[in-house]
Amino acid sequence: MDTEDLGLFGPGSVTWKVHEEPVLIVAGLRSLYLQALHPRAMAGVAQNSNYRTDARGRLVRTATYVATTIYGTTAEAEAAGRRLRTRHARMRATDPFTGEEFRVDDPELLRWVHVTEVESFVSTARRAGLALTDDEVDGYYTEQRRSAALVGLDPHDVPGTAAEVADYYRDVRPQLRMTREAAETALFLTAPPIPWKLSLPARVGLNLGPPRWAYFGIAATALGMLPPWALRLYGGLGLPTTALSADLSARALRLALAAVPRRYREGPLQQAAKERAARLTAA
Repeated sequence: MDTEDLGLFGPGSVTWKVHEEPVLIVAGLRSLYLQALHPRAMAGVAQNSNYRTDARGRLVRTATYVATTIYGTTAEAEAAGRRLRTRHARMRATDPFTGEEFRVDDPELLRWVHVTEVESFVSTARRAGLALTDDEVDGYYTEQRRSAALVGLDPHDVPGTAAEVADYYRDVRPQLRMTREAAETALFLTAPPIPWKLSLPARVGLNLGPPRWAYFGIAATALGMLPPWALRLYGGLGLPTTALSADLSARALRLALAAVPRRYREGPLQQAAKERAARLTAA
């Protein structure tokens, strides 16, 4: 294993620039609100996980996986991808409308999860104030095709530009709807049975421990940053000023998090990646 390898992305990549932002905690929630609107994707989660009884554990596992793919060595990222593919390959679920059994690793479902996740990351970072050109946004989507390959997708079948993401959303929208599971999941995401402090382990970073009221604010911001069509599916939530209010809240949160000492904002994987990059630059 090459311990000095810079991984799938490395310094200078748009991916590192975007994921430097701790405000992406909002993006993670936003992506979950979006993902819940796909009936099969939601059924796959509901029938194969204990996310309601182990919300923190699922959050930690997801955050660790993302951090490994972004900041781990190539070997570490590929190993994480293999573990995920192996786990998904064993999972089956039943369509809530047709009763048909399907594989959780169906490429259409994997593509939906991938696109909602990466689109949430880059759009949230940009709306929160990170300066990104249109070319950089396209570059981020193109780079993230490497992450898509880790979960078993053909990179060429994954949107690689903002225009392709918009086309994908337009094509998939007829399949989306508000189901009972989607509504229950949205409620759970907005008001989970969390303790008064919610934090991630030190290995992930962001050990900020926001109190419950702060979490509600983060969830409201994530919900308000959903595309208008997604808000309509959630029952027309929000006013015409919802998007602006969410953007202002995200910008305020980004400024607040920027004041937190870096040692609390960066996990060991990110720190190790920067140290490897520094050693290779100096060599």
